[in-house]
Amino acid sequence: MTQQGDLSNLALYGGPKTRTKPFAGRSLIGEEEKNAVIALFDQSIATGEAFGYNGPEEEAYCKEFAEFMGGGYADAVSSGTNAVYVALRALGIEPFTEVIVSPITDPGGMMPIPLINCIPVVADSASGKYNTSAEEIEKVITPLTSAIVVAHIGGEPCDIDNIVELAKKHNIPVIEDVSQSHGAKYKGKYLGSFGDIAAFSTMFGKHHCTGGQGGIVYTKREDLYWKIRRVADRGKPFGLPEGSTNCVASLNMNLNELAAAIGRQQLKKLPGIVERRRKFVAKLTEEFKNLKTIKIPEQLPTAEPSYWWWRLEVNIDNITCDKETYCKALIAEGISLNPSYRAAMPHKMDWFKNRAVFGTSGYPWAAPEYKGDRNREFPTPNAVDATERQFNLTVFESWTDEDAKDIIEAFKKVEKAFIKK
Repeated sequence: MTQQGDLSNLALYGGPKTRTKPFAGRSLIGEEEKNAVIALFDQSIATGEAFGYNGPEEEAYCKEFAEFMGGGYADAVSSGTNAVYVALRALGIEPFTEVIVSPITDPGGMMPIPLINCIPVVADSASGKYNTSAEEIEKVITPLTSAIVVAHIGGEPCDIDNIVELAKKHNIPVIEDVSQSHGAKYKGKYLGSFGDIAAFSTMFGKHHCTGGQGGIVYTKREDLYWKIRRVADRGKPFGLPEGSTNCVASLNMNLNELAAAIGRQQLKKLPGIVERRRKFVAKLTEEFKNLKTIKIPEQLPTAEPSYWWWRLEVNIDNITCDKETYCKALIAEGISLNPSYRAAMPHKMDWFKNRAVFGTSGYPWAAPEYKGDRNREFPTPNAVDATERQFNLTVFESWTDEDAKDIIEAFKKVEKAFIKK
């Protein structure tokens, strides 16, 4: 017979709290960013010229980002969602075709697809993971597939080399969504350097930011770079012969000079941020690997995660409560975590289920030009199972050995109360 441990010591049931003070913020913005922004204001005041966009700060930021990635080309845009939109438009894919997308991703990684009159087709996660895989993507490829948008979630690389190999076999371009995985590597290469184009978000919560919001579109191909530039700025004829006019209808998605100035300083900090997060996770791992109620999901061989957060799994078969209660107990002890990533499955959201893109038309699914299954559903059992068993533990590069000690103590305390005897 399973025995319940003593719950009276848990903060969830009135016991003393392990962590009594809030964890520190990231302290991401510092004097370097402040000075860079002030210098722009000083220059503007002195010259009487407003700082705009497509200026020297953005040019330098894009050049430095491309160098960080190991060469190629980059264009800074106003958000990560716009980065995905620009990448899709730059590929020139035809409307009413299908674009395969990861099942667990930010809505902004999927919404641009129907906005260009293409159909999102959701590949399931790999078993036990948030990320999808080549095996799952292959299951949903059809003659209508025109592109693949694959997300590296939470700082963890997916098997992107196999995905690219599969895509090449079918002559399908690949967009990497690296919004949550700045600085992560796979097989010695930075994520974002495998596919045809990569989209990054640089909003305030990411590993490196451009202030409140921003994004970057990266490619190793010069031909795609010029298309990216044009799509990101109302079809201006960048890279075309003199005398050319706006060549494609698009939006203005430029990043401003202030944001680019911040991004330049942030980019210098990125390697250190990633390294400190890895060290913090390594410190926790030394203790967590001895816990019986927690599983540490395996990374792919040669993967070097950048840990936007740390994905962990509750060993449901070894506890006397459900996952929700287990996570609530940790939160009550003062631990910062997201108990479920169910909210990151856009295909389960109302907008997707109701086809709410262009008024009540149901387009692009309802378009007669679309020759696929307009009522197709995507149960994604692996993704659902992962979100039911796993949770995301917050890890910041600014946290200390004392912070790690409190986290470890809280997990041990919760395990003692809920482990099956």
